[in-house]
Amino acid sequence: MKKLATAAICAIFATGVNGASATELVGAVQFDENHAFTKALREFERVAGECSGGSLTFDLHLNSELGLEKDYFENMSQGIAVDYAIVSPSHMSTFSQKAPLMDMPFLFRDLDHWNAVMEQDALAPLAEDVLKQANVRLIGYAGGGTRNLIVNKPVTNMAELEGLPMRVMGAPIQTRIFEAIKAAPSVIAYDEVYNAIQTGVIDAAENEAAGIEQMKFYEVGPDISLTKHAITVRPIAFSNATFERLTPEEQACVLEAGKAGGKLGRDVESGQDTEKLMKMQEAGLLQTHEFTEREMLLELAAPVKAAYAEELGATDVLQAIEAVK
Repeated sequence: MKKLATAAICAIFATGVNGASATELVGAVQFDENHAFTKALREFERVAGECSGGSLTFDLHLNSELGLEKDYFENMSQGIAVDYAIVSPSHMSTFSQKAPLMDMPFLFRDLDHWNAVMEQDALAPLAEDVLKQANVRLIGYAGGGTRNLIVNKPVTNMAELEGLPMRVMGAPIQTRIFEAIKAAPSVIAYDEVYNAIQTGVIDAAENEAAGIEQMKFYEVGPDISLTKHAITVRPIAFSNATFERLTPEEQACVLEAGKAGGKLGRDVESGQDTEKLMKMQEAGLLQTHEFTEREMLLELAAPVKAAYAEELGATDVLQAIEAVK
């Protein structure tokens, strides 16, 4: 709590290189310097700092020092404690019902489709809803990890998947999709997943290679089922309350830097994903298994995706994403 109280002073003024006042922005990430998310945020800091001529400075807290992504987003929405962070869209669902659409399983055909959606700004209507509902700006898009099932036993087909007790993120669409493909999902906090598998509360979770490596999920779930059910979208979020206190020039720098940080994050994570998974397998930490009935997963998920988008009034957004070539 002391750290949060200290970090709650979001704009600390110091002397800049030219004698002008500098604004220090507080960032947060759940991981260490080696993680793709941290690298994306460091690139954001570098570009924004250079663009602003040093009038923007940064204090990034690593390793969940300021809590978890859900905490970061709530704080940014209130204009306290955290100014910028990478946050899973599922953790935005308390404020924006539409946000988790960008994190919906089976949304992207492949990495090329995913990257084209990011570059063509097809997610803009969702970002607008987040700004309106949560007072948080999405200024760039990192991510790019392909998510698979982390299981304590091999799961290679629909019969083995049926009834599998597994952890999902908090957004309702996550539960609905995994129920549709016949698993038995439940919402569990990210920092409790390891223990939940270890103690038999669940048999599985789902994550990309960077998360598996960072959290050592392979120790309790050494069998990775290659369902390839999602390619992650991890927005760089920025408190709009903080944004509105910046000068127009600094605002332009933040927006420019957000795009640059997102691009680097995507390049790093998408490039490292398969490599990380293979290295862990070669080291004997885990074993990958092809899921032989992936087409059935896509068929079962399709009507749930369409119904969910319709409920949100976002059918046009889903269709726009699917239409991107």
